[in-house]
Amino acid sequence: MQKNHHNLRPDYILFLIISILVVWGILTVGTTSFPLSLQKYGNPWYYLSHQLVVLLIGIFLAVIFFKLPINYLRKSAPFFFLLNIIFVGLVFLPKVGVELGGGRRWISVFGIELIQPSEFLKVTFVLYLASWLSQRINFSKKKRITFLFLPFLIVLAILLVLLMLQPDMSTLGIIFSIGILMYFASGAPFWHIILMILGGGGMAAFLIKIAPYRLKRIIILLNPEVDPLGIGYQLRQALIAIGSGKIFGIGSGFALGQSRQKFGFLPYPMTDSIFAIIGEELGFVGCILLITLFLIFFWRGLRISHSSSDFFQKLTALGITSFILLQAFFNISGMIGLLPLSGIPLPFFSYGGSHLITEMIAIGILLNISKR
Repeated sequence: MQKNHHNLRPDYILFLIISILVVWGILTVGTTSFPLSLQKYGNPWYYLSHQLVVLLIGIFLAVIFFKLPINYLRKSAPFFFLLNIIFVGLVFLPKVGVELGGGRRWISVFGIELIQPSEFLKVTFVLYLASWLSQRINFSKKKRITFLFLPFLIVLAILLVLLMLQPDMSTLGIIFSIGILMYFASGAPFWHIILMILGGGGMAAFLIKIAPYRLKRIIILLNPEVDPLGIGYQLRQALIAIGSGKIFGIGSGFALGQSRQKFGFLPYPMTDSIFAIIGEELGFVGCILLITLFLIFFWRGLRISHSSSDFFQKLTALGITSFILLQAFFNISGMIGLLPLSGIPLPFFSYGGSHLITEMIAIGILLNISKR
């Protein structure tokens, strides 16, 4: 048995793809953040050094989750999820929760570091749902409604309320999508899925009704010129950045670090808008290369899910692969005007601690499953 254990190897192609994305992401944060870093802190590498520390924490946690026995993850999933929900609730406490840009999504750690607990839900929810669904796979049709469908809706409703109050609609959208996908993959009846999609559509209409700026985002998507200096400004500047990159990037081509838009023209160049900077500096070829890397990641993730004989591992791999690809899809689509801007980070690229640590933990788990 010991010999077999040593013969187990993780998916090296997946490891290589993630390594390229992480290194490319760090380089892009470094070159994109230096104007703002210099302006705010007098140190051109302030944001880069912060992101490197976060990445090291992420790698450390990824290694731990890569080494953990899968059975431990399965048993601990409800605990991780419950703990995460408690932390999400802490954002509403005075002196603990921090409000930024009209949203209350962060908690302050030692008064210096901000953590966004809702980001970690993407992993803890996947683990919890995979563990929960794998225990109910053989339920009869009658039992499925009482012990599967209704409890699943209750869990989604709790997350809906917590994330609506922050408000963090982009995370809610990702979680709702992953939830439906994993629920469907567990062999649930098709009418359950239809009901949930209709319910989700109704909820989206309600959210637009109570906050009209969401409808405005959709109108701006169809015509950015409606509000060129307001909500439409970011999309307009992103399209200018990507357009000026042409085939190989601005100037002589493949001009890493040579972006002009990062000098105060494009809002959030190192976070939400980092894909537009990649398009400006590396052109159409750079964009296609990045999208190809994410598609290869998707292929390897689905392959890991498909080849796993254990149902918990199969669902976990599917959930992790889907949430990372969905984030990439929503971010890139927002930047090129296919979908409304959502504030969803580009995985492994956008500056920010909580999402990068979440993604690294997720990759550690996915590589762990790949060696089974």
